[in-house]
Amino acid sequence: MQAQLDHQSIEQAPRSIRTEVFLFTLIRTVINSAYRLPYPFLPLFAAGMGVSLNQMGLAFSIRSVLGVVSPFLATLADTHGRKKGMMLGLVLFGAGCLTSSLMPHFLGFILGSSLVVIANGVFIPSMQSYLSDKIPYEKRGRVLSIAELSWSLGFIIGVPILGYLLKTYHWWSPFIALSFLAVVLIAVLWFFIPEDKALPQEKNALTTNLSKVLRYAPVLAGVLTTFLFTSANEVVNLVFGQWIKDSFGLAFETLAIASIVIGSSEFASEFLSALFLDKMGKTRAIFIALFLNILALFVLPFGAKFFSIALLALSLFSISFEIALIAFMTYMSELMPSARATVMAITIATFSLGRMGGSLIGPSLYRSGFWFNCATAVLLNLASILFFRFFQHKSNQKSV
Repeated sequence: MQAQLDHQSIEQAPRSIRTEVFLFTLIRTVINSAYRLPYPFLPLFAAGMGVSLNQMGLAFSIRSVLGVVSPFLATLADTHGRKKGMMLGLVLFGAGCLTSSLMPHFLGFILGSSLVVIANGVFIPSMQSYLSDKIPYEKRGRVLSIAELSWSLGFIIGVPILGYLLKTYHWWSPFIALSFLAVVLIAVLWFFIPEDKALPQEKNALTTNLSKVLRYAPVLAGVLTTFLFTSANEVVNLVFGQWIKDSFGLAFETLAIASIVIGSSEFASEFLSALFLDKMGKTRAIFIALFLNILALFVLPFGAKFFSIALLALSLFSISFEIALIAFMTYMSELMPSARATVMAITIATFSLGRMGGSLIGPSLYRSGFWFNCATAVLLNLASILFFRFFQHKSNQKSV
């Protein structure tokens, strides 16, 4: 906690913190735009590369598996400083976009998108650790929620713009633009974010940090809970673009509208998290959000004939997942402050594992009907709720 004592709170240093949060949000908006682009436009990507839905599901699984290496890279933020961790994340992001640009085929897509996932898994924990060092836990939910607005902004602004490039030119065209943006953002981060030094107790070897974190029961419980509810989200998230195509047609405008509506819903959830997460409590917010996610999954299949119902259910599905995600990341950020970046990196890596699990089974379930995707997601969410609740009861921990 010494880092919190060594830095001013957001109220004490509003200009510097606000400037940094703005910059981090901008960078993450660009990264998230690339990360999320394939989901709503999955049919267009598949058609452009001449592959099937199952092959695309395999590609998503591969990139998720490779994303698990992020904890090994993100520990750099614990051992050498948060800025170096963020710089590494941005460099990997640029390399991923450039790979997809220079290798315009299925293998290039897999390699490039995998590097984007790894970059995301390095930049986010480094950024979150940087902010968590400065912001006390009781006020941290609001700050991390503001930074998390980038997740929805990427869908509202970035995905439609990149989707237009995809539709107008080639499937790899968006990655050319993203490569140029990566170079600019690397320069901006280098010049505007001050150098920081790891605290003495944080200067541990990579294996020491990982070993310490993975022996801590609360972290392991958080990892399993994360895997379950992220898998639930991916089982539906991966195929919703295909479901919209099959239900309402392939029109680019339909897919773009869906992405904007979902992004707007997520923006609302992130705004609500910024307002109420610290007051409500992180644990309570996790449970409420997951129950709302289950409710959305019950409604979602009925939207197959009514586009408005489909959009409303997708909105609730996205809102509830995003609130659960933000609350859970904030919860995890305080479990082991001495190895905070490592904990957050393992959490992000578990998101990748969860997405891998959902990607592997999502397309197969969809062949039997979208109902099967939704029912599987409900079961996974219920398992995550029960496990998290059981762990809390057994450990006799207070809500944090």
